[in-house]
Amino acid sequence: MTAPHGFSVSRYAPERGPIAKLVARDSVVRRLDWPILLSSLALSFLGALLVWSATRGRTELNQGDPYYFLFRHALNTGIGVVLMIGTVWLGHRTLRGAVPILYGISILLILAVLTPPGATINGAHAWIVIGGGFSLQPSEFVKITIILIMAMLLAAKVDAGDQVHPDHRTVAKALALAALPMAIVMLMPDLGSVMVMAVIVLGVLLASGASNRWVLGLIGAGLAGAVAVAALGLLDEYQINRFAAFANPELDPAGVGYNTNQARIAIGSGGLYGAGLFNGHQTSGQFVPEQQTDFIFSVAGEELGFLGGGLIILLIGVILWRACRIARETTELYGTVVAAGIIAWFAFQSFENIGMALGIMPVAGLPLPFVSYGGSSMFAVWVAIGLLQSIRVQRPMTA
Repeated sequence: MTAPHGFSVSRYAPERGPIAKLVARDSVVRRLDWPILLSSLALSFLGALLVWSATRGRTELNQGDPYYFLFRHALNTGIGVVLMIGTVWLGHRTLRGAVPILYGISILLILAVLTPPGATINGAHAWIVIGGGFSLQPSEFVKITIILIMAMLLAAKVDAGDQVHPDHRTVAKALALAALPMAIVMLMPDLGSVMVMAVIVLGVLLASGASNRWVLGLIGAGLAGAVAVAALGLLDEYQINRFAAFANPELDPAGVGYNTNQARIAIGSGGLYGAGLFNGHQTSGQFVPEQQTDFIFSVAGEELGFLGGGLIILLIGVILWRACRIARETTELYGTVVAAGIIAWFAFQSFENIGMALGIMPVAGLPLPFVSYGGSSMFAVWVAIGLLQSIRVQRPMTA
């Protein structure tokens, strides 16, 4: 039996409507990793509340508008979500062909920081002033391009079936391409970003299946480099003081150790349930500097307590757990390496940010992903979420 126009009945079916397409098993919406997306949105929402609490009384910062930072944080989040959608739409495989161009643009941007448009904020000459109260921190986007350029090189021959693991020559090229932007960022100097990039490189190498000799050599080179930097006096005085304060918080409690000591007081005073949003004495009294950015976790600890701080850590943990699943389940090394680089980035930066508020890590000027105020950081982490979602969406469907 045949249907009109010569189609067999078994193959003839009405076209699916828009709702049916949206919820179909093979739709992009159904294939997204919703735990990652919802956790990221929840962190951004919590971040908006904490940034608002930390800045609503800071008239010297908010230009007399208590909603100034709340609006801008929400705007940054909205732009970040749009960038995530665009990244999923383009797809990580399409971006793979544009990686050399993106790498070149990122190099030009960080070089531009060293020219007159570059600006110094909190001791690091790492910003480009755009105007209208907006600035750009190119080192945030360099984290993404390092992941992509290394993944492209390390996975090329493996995904093509020519190799089982990246050879030594390929690994050397990948490390050289990662070292160039890291060296420029170090000149700013932005030691915190360089630390994150070094962890990213290590995570990428481990996921790529490169020889363990490279991994051990990289760790050894990092330790030797740290000793050399200290011995040659390449660190600025404020960076040396930060490490000294970490080693001995009581060394200068009113100076370099002030931020960490005040942050620990704020977190400790929060107890189990916290003082309540907008009710933190340390936060409202503006005792902790940079509380809307680097020390945002101290606001969470004081006003939301152990439970609120624990919720933030739990949501970050969900993102890392689901990202590990994406890295494990993808069928191409390129996707695995990209996901692993993002995991290393988020894990280390979150640990460092929370750790410096608790006094267990040195102050390195790193924001807490999704939570801290900052456009460049917010845009970068949402692009990373887009890459993770693209890797999941484009994996083969199982029966």
